[in-house]
Amino acid sequence: MMEHNPKKGESHIPSKNVAEPVKVTPVVSAPISSSSPESDTIKIKVPPITKKIRDNPWILATVVLAILVVVLFITRNGGGMPGGKSISQQDAADNLLNFLNQDAPGQFTVENVSTEYGMYKVNVNYQGRVVPLYVTKDGKLAGSFQELVAPTGDGTDIPPGTPVDVSEDDDAVEGKASAPVTIIEFSDFQCPFCGKFYSETYTQLKKDYIDTGKVRLVFRDFPLSFHPMAQPSAEAAECVRNAAKTKGKNADAEYFKFHNKLFENQDTLSEDNLKKWAKEQGYDITTCLSSGKFKDEVANDETEGQTAGVSGTPAFFINGQILEGAQPYANFKTMIDAELAAA
Repeated sequence: MMEHNPKKGESHIPSKNVAEPVKVTPVVSAPISSSSPESDTIKIKVPPITKKIRDNPWILATVVLAILVVVLFITRNGGGMPGGKSISQQDAADNLLNFLNQDAPGQFTVENVSTEYGMYKVNVNYQGRVVPLYVTKDGKLAGSFQELVAPTGDGTDIPPGTPVDVSEDDDAVEGKASAPVTIIEFSDFQCPFCGKFYSETYTQLKKDYIDTGKVRLVFRDFPLSFHPMAQPSAEAAECVRNAAKTKGKNADAEYFKFHNKLFENQDTLSEDNLKKWAKEQGYDITTCLSSGKFKDEVANDETEGQTAGVSGTPAFFINGQILEGAQPYANFKTMIDAELAAA
């Protein structure tokens, strides 16, 4: 998802106050059917993206079209899909294809269409790369599996494949210090796409690369302002790590144990549960959490992520090379194996 661009002089860091439910910040959204009534769509201006797509086809999975979080917010709160009338899979795919080809005629094709997460999953081929996009069943909105925030900096594009110098700060690390490949992850504990990465890719990465000493994973926070439990969850994890350190335990291992608990219970995140889960792990974080002890620590992660070019969650830097979105394990494997071969 992508928030409105801030005006000059305004902070690029989303507010960490509890979000107002009615003002879930809409983001890059796009009606993909020209017949959709304006009152049934949530729209803001979508900047030209054709050049960026040519330079980096995977930008499709992060920047093209997004409104999925708003859609998920509506459905989780009983609002239902706009309009309420479903269209066929084929019509949804045709509408999406027409939308994409407006700026790049003939360059996009549809591989196949299926149903997933209560939406149509349309696998789109662009220059030999297949990217999954999701279309609501009324055919009006489409999105990808990464939540985006407003771009920051001077707008200068970093050429694809250019390593970025990203700080690890003093954040939690999983894996051997001697591992030849370092992955720095910027994530949000309430982000459904971060949860998708955790459930579908992280476990395999841990088994094949982290536990075998080939990769070390650094976890950094990037809580999005429209997720009211993202900031408290990030602070709670830091509180657990700090408490473990005080008790002389392996602080990073305890952090990742709590990290796993949060992602496995995204649907029930609450301050009471954060304290309860920490207590079950052996730590009382009540005072730490209520004092905001790690508020600045979490905010610093987000600031440094934006400086490095993070535009949404999840985002990964594999030896400095960025990989955005909840991409499949195979894409991580390709980049990691290339780095291992070059080591």
